[in-house]
Amino acid sequence: MATDTAHEAVVARGLVKRYGQRIAVDGIDVSIGRGECFGFLGPNGAGKTTTMRMLSCLTDRDEGRLRVLGLDPREQPRHLKARVGVVAQETTLDLELTVAENVLVFARYFDLTGGPARERTVRLLDFVGLSERAGEPVERLSGGMKRRLQIARALVNEPELVLLDEPTTGLDPQARHVVWDRLRQLRRDGTTLVLSTHYMDEAEKLCDRLVVMDEGRIVSEGSPEGLRERVTGPEVVELVVPAAQHAALAAALGDGARGHQSDGDLLLLFTEDAGSLADAVRARAPAAEVRAARKTGLEDVFLMLTGRRLREAL
Repeated sequence: MATDTAHEAVVARGLVKRYGQRIAVDGIDVSIGRGECFGFLGPNGAGKTTTMRMLSCLTDRDEGRLRVLGLDPREQPRHLKARVGVVAQETTLDLELTVAENVLVFARYFDLTGGPARERTVRLLDFVGLSERAGEPVERLSGGMKRRLQIARALVNEPELVLLDEPTTGLDPQARHVVWDRLRQLRRDGTTLVLSTHYMDEAEKLCDRLVVMDEGRIVSEGSPEGLRERVTGPEVVELVVPAAQHAALAAALGDGARGHQSDGDLLLLFTEDAGSLADAVRARAPAAEVRAARKTGLEDVFLMLTGRRLREAL
């Protein structure tokens, strides 16, 4: 078991959070290194947002040990909040203020006023590409611009750690890429980033390491590449064949298929060599429709670990 060191931004051991009879977070262990981008992935109700809220002093834990930047969120919340930036899932901007005023007013919470506050506001709006919108009301901004303004506001205290809960939900592809670029820049500058996301490509492009959560527990962890190698293998064959034949076909292919997953009549076969496995499928099941032979992605890992059942947030 790791201990608190100067190299760890977050250390959680046996972390538990309950809401009545429901266990939202069920005894998880997490270590996050300083300067890395770390991700929490999981379906609705997996415990991602609850975990993020415990890290950001918004929700107290029921059991376990937690240190964020060496501090206990329960015992030292004021000191910790001064060193952490939070980008919440919901929009928390003041729509009646201008873009610049949103940052300036927020700066007061950190005793930053006058010239220093104005200088930092100018710098942050330039960083997120909103300098030309500084005097406009927030309500005129697009969704992507509002998200970038939330990031600017979260950086006003020059945090060592930034927590981002679903940072690009609802954004179009262009806006998502702009947000990703700003997050990469923060990462290059040494800021520790912790994010929860439903977007597999987001986690794959941004995260050094991540955990996959399901029903309040961590079911797997590692780098995106390491998870692919361990859980699914590097390649996958997608084919359509009656569901009743899936198990028998997978068994007949032997070691050629490292694992399989069914979704109705769609069968996914995970393998080291998709081309060779596709040929084997055609030889053994000529009636099967081979839709694709491709490299696996983090979405394949996610679905393999958590299943394809639709979840509703609780």
